[in-house]
Amino acid sequence: MKTGGEYRVVLVTCGSLPEGRRIARSVVTKGFAACVNIALSPVESIYAWKGKVEKAREYLLILKTAATRLAELGREVKRLHSYEVPEFIALKVTEGSSSYLSWLSSSVRKSRK
Repeated sequence: MKTGGEYRVVLVTCGSLPEGRRIARSVVTKGFAACVNIALSPVESIYAWKGKVEKAREYLLILKTAATRLAELGREVKRLHSYEVPEFIALKVTEGSSSYLSWLSSSVRKSRK
């Protein structure tokens, strides 16, 4: 195991599977994320929005990145996202396998265009 303080897991929800796939492909291709997992079954979200309690079916994206790419990743998600205020929550990785974190680090350094 290796400490992983410079890595982040980012949670993003979106309104459709095609939108989630478009975001995932773009951020991995550009090297902003090493990997994106897409939950293929929608999640039910209940949230406050503009003074009302709303309910929606959304698709959850789980993105893995380095802290150094977080700002670029956030800008790209916002650019491609259909929501006025897209979810973008970054969680600090405290530990991970050395081999996985090494792969993650090398993957976010290069674009795959």
